[in-house]
Amino acid sequence: MRDVVVSTASIRLGQFLKLANVVDVGSDARTLLENGDVRVNGEPEDRRGRQLVRGDVVTVGDTELRVG
Repeated sequence: MRDVVVSTASIRLGQFLKLANVVDVGSDARTLLENGDVRVNGEPEDRRGRQLVRGDVVTVGDTELRVG
């Protein structure tokens, strides 16, 4: 699991995926979400605007990222 440090109390999922270098642009994030490839805290997520807080775990394929 990789920690991705954010400078704010919360961050939107689409922004987090870009910050973590999982995607290059927001449209790539949308595709991942529409295909069901993203989970937040073990639950499938399809909202790019989902607010994440420190400690949340985002899983994309085999990659686990924790909001730090």
